Amino acid sequence: MGNAVPLPEDHHLTVIAETYRLLGDPTRLKVVLTCLEGPIAVGDIARATGASQSLVSHHLRLLRAARLVRGTRRNKQVFYEVEDHHIASMLTDMLAHAAEEHEPDEDDIRG
Repeated sequence: MGNAVPLPEDHHLTVIAETYRLLGDPTRLKVVLTCLEGPIAVGDIARATGASQSLVSHHLRLLRAARLVRGTRRNKQVFYEVEDHHIASMLTDMLAHAAEEHEPDEDDIRG
């Protein structure tokens, strides 16, 4: 199998698993994807996702704690965006993967 990637430390594995657990919620995933475009206010995230403002705020608290998004206060509003390029790249790569046409292989066909 060539160059095996060494397993990360348990702490890092926990962070990665928690990240995917958080992104496993469709509404929370929509919230993060909405933040990919750049700084966006909670009300605009709520409109874009179809979720209530209080639900969006709840999800944003969890996402901030996990360092997936960050907020910047401007006057009385907080604008959110993805934390860094690692998160943005992971999400855009997964979107591209999901959009790829899937050719079923032999095992898929046989069931």
